Amino acid sequence: MSHPRVHIETFGCQMNEYDSELVRSLLKQEGFLFTDEQEAADVILMNTCAIREHAHTRVYGHLAELKTIKRQRPLVVGVLGCMAQNLKKELTDSQPLVDLIVGPDSYRQLPGMLKKAWQGLAEGDAGRQMAVDLSEYETYEGILPDRTPGVNAWIAVMRGCDNFCTFCVVPYTRGRERSREPESILHETRILAEQGHKQVTLLGQNVNSYRYDGWDFARLITSVADVPGIERVRFTSPHPKDFPVPLLEAIAYHPRICKHVHLPLQAGSDRILALMDRTYTRREYLDLVERIRTANQGIALTTDLICGFCSESEDEFHDTLSAVGAVRFHSAFIFKYSERKNTIAARKYPDDVPEPVKGERVSRLVEVQRRISLALNQSRIGQTVSVLVEGDAKKSSSQWMGKTDDNLTVVWDKGQATGTAPGQLRSIFIEGATAATLFGREVSTRAST
Repeated sequence: MSHPRVHIETFGCQMNEYDSELVRSLLKQEGFLFTDEQEAADVILMNTCAIREHAHTRVYGHLAELKTIKRQRPLVVGVLGCMAQNLKKELTDSQPLVDLIVGPDSYRQLPGMLKKAWQGLAEGDAGRQMAVDLSEYETYEGILPDRTPGVNAWIAVMRGCDNFCTFCVVPYTRGRERSREPESILHETRILAEQGHKQVTLLGQNVNSYRYDGWDFARLITSVADVPGIERVRFTSPHPKDFPVPLLEAIAYHPRICKHVHLPLQAGSDRILALMDRTYTRREYLDLVERIRTANQGIALTTDLICGFCSESEDEFHDTLSAVGAVRFHSAFIFKYSERKNTIAARKYPDDVPEPVKGERVSRLVEVQRRISLALNQSRIGQTVSVLVEGDAKKSSSQWMGKTDDNLTVVWDKGQATGTAPGQLRSIFIEGATAATLFGREVSTRAST
């Protein structure tokens, strides 16, 4: 019996993108074929996120669509990733169309499970299969992800999280922290450079907690940045608790480590931070910001913020507003608090801030951040910046789009850029700005790094 054609859809974070690349690699090794067209697929796999309500809604909406398709033709449906891990009972009870439920630590079992599901479908004896055990050791060592060509590639350097922030489900869906062997990460980086990738982004739920036989994250990121052919190295996401001097120095001074730190704040009130179990105070966070900027004033900071966490008062929300004003982040991901099943907050604290209040706070915070982002971007007008070309602009194929070292999006006309191609570094003179984008013109064929 021939292998079925597989279509995989990814919801959520960069780690999920990386895991989908691992899944493709594991399945291709066993002879499975992939299709980009849902209509041509015999198997549809959804690699899911459990962090945000929006991702849940999208997955359940898509499952409703697949229910109709499955009535019309043979189809194996699988739910992978964090939702599979965290909501396995709910999926089992409410989604009879789902044939496979596979957590993030069980992807090595997927080829065999798929073969069994496809065989069972052909014989009229399809039964649900589940693999959701968490592992203390699984890092998918030895599996080279199946990537599509491009400028950037993700590399997961560790998996899991030991922080147990009360709002977060990650420790329950991805298990405890474990780090990959550094030489395997460097081997993967060298292969990426040979394949033409110019930028790598190192991934981990708490990436700066990386530890392996005397290696810390500062040593690892410096070694990755030293690989010939790699122009830029980024990383996400760190926790404010783990920023030793060697890491700050690596970011500040290494020419190929990008001058951008995504530093989740979550809230500006000490009481709310304590309820979240973030392990730092507002003052400690602001002191870290000062240390980062003392090391290198050009390092751009971005963040995550939650509005309406359990019992948050208006005054405590103002603490978040004032912290944002004090730091002046380049950008921020801003969310309403949404209770996640099985988290500490769901067990201990009532979700008691009304939804309209949450929404109004999000709107206010978004507007404050928009004004800050606009002012910071407008301050770049008249400067010439080094941009790594990523590809066509989202809104027009007649324009290029790329990123600065400090992660700002830049757009410029192709007509001004003879010979420009993705993966090149270009010097762009900035002539205009919005809160999200810089606009300019190319002034040379290659910028210095």
